[in-house]
Amino acid sequence: MNHHSGAWTDQRVEAIIGNLLRAGVLLAAAVVLAGGALFLVRHGSAAPHYAVFQGEPADLRTPSGVLADAVSLRGRGVIQLGLLILLITPVARVAFSVFAFAMQRDLLYVVVTLIVLAVLVFSLAGGAL
Repeated sequence: MNHHSGAWTDQRVEAIIGNLLRAGVLLAAAVVLAGGALFLVRHGSAAPHYAVFQGEPADLRTPSGVLADAVSLRGRGVIQLGLLILLITPVARVAFSVFAFAMQRDLLYVVVTLIVLAVLVFSLAGGAL
């Protein structure tokens, strides 16, 4: 068996997946922290109104709206972007697994992982694909 450094061994795949998950969580935490700081700088002294429930604004209910708010450096948008990154991290892990299994030429796992990826994407899209 050939063990050169470019081989797609189980250990190499597990290491890459571990790093991917770690990086995704750390990036999400950093973005949420930055968004929280932005929000507190701009709105930290505002008194909350507990008498009336106010949900998220309409612009923060879609990924494109969240991205637009984050690019505009609005605190809530940056926080929501961090949460989207956190949500996308396990999906990226499954997508990478498809690639890794394909590199290992393991067709059964490629098919099973593609099914899992399809279910994840369908669920995240609200079942409206």
